[in-house]
Amino acid sequence: MNKFNSKITKMKALYFDKKLELRKDYPIPVPTENEALIKVILAGLCNTDKEIMNGYVPFTGVLGHEFVGIVTQCAQTEFIGKRVVGEINIGCGVCSLCKKGMQNHCPQRKALGIHGKDGVFGEYLTLPIENLHIVPDEVSDEEAVFAEPLAAALNILQNVEISKQDKVAIIGDGKLGQLIARVISTTSCDLTMIGKHESKLELAQDFCKTMTLNESADLENSFDVVIECSGNESALHYATLLVRAKGTIVLKSTYAGNIKINPSLWVIKEIRMTGSRCGPFAPAIKLMQDNKMNLTKLINEIFLIEDWENAFKAAFSKGALKVLLKLTK
Repeated sequence: MNKFNSKITKMKALYFDKKLELRKDYPIPVPTENEALIKVILAGLCNTDKEIMNGYVPFTGVLGHEFVGIVTQCAQTEFIGKRVVGEINIGCGVCSLCKKGMQNHCPQRKALGIHGKDGVFGEYLTLPIENLHIVPDEVSDEEAVFAEPLAAALNILQNVEISKQDKVAIIGDGKLGQLIARVISTTSCDLTMIGKHESKLELAQDFCKTMTLNESADLENSFDVVIECSGNESALHYATLLVRAKGTIVLKSTYAGNIKINPSLWVIKEIRMTGSRCGPFAPAIKLMQDNKMNLTKLINEIFLIEDWENAFKAAFSKGALKVLLKLTK
């Protein structure tokens, strides 16, 4: 059983303050009564991390929010020694939204590695016990690190009803698009992924039809639901063309800057626009436990934290999918 050695007070962590740097003497966080101390095993690099570094939101601290780790200190002793993943939003607990179970939208919330809370690109982190989910033995560390983005993909189905009769398009063949394809395919709808990279499109062919942007040129007004997750600002305009009248566009991309688009077609076609952010962890873990997602195929490479510069170059290079940081040797 893992227990925390209280004599250890410093750790390695990737600290962001207008630029990213590896600190080897960063203070290990001290958990409050309602928190657990977690030793990070693996952490995933996400496009949100890149956008934060580009100014998407003001943040100073340890970056990162996708992780799997082992609880080393916790008031609820049944968690000690367990592998866990964790929800990233921390609500105030007292506002009207928190009381309705909507901590993800609490106006005073903190967000792991994004706003007001040190993240997971360090050897240790703290999270409220209520945010933790124990990882089943059937789920590997490499799969478990996908829990947060897979839950985000599942959130689409909480916001939009998709039936077997619907035609659905995913714009984007990257990390998030791959997870969304796996999730939306569970509805048995007529699903198509549209992307730029043949190698990435091949990874989704077990879950949906695929085509390149050039091949989709004649598909205006063809889809009941269009999910935009490319991270490309021009894709919102493209989604507007693809969706039928009174259809739905789901926005999953986040951008560091503002985008310019004429919304007239949204009015003319009476398009429903909905954003989709964080999602439910329990069903995400169940999907991984059922071993139907083929998630490890999405991992390009795993780097030690000391090699973080090469990890970031690899993660955000053209054609990359998932890159992980290994925090525990």
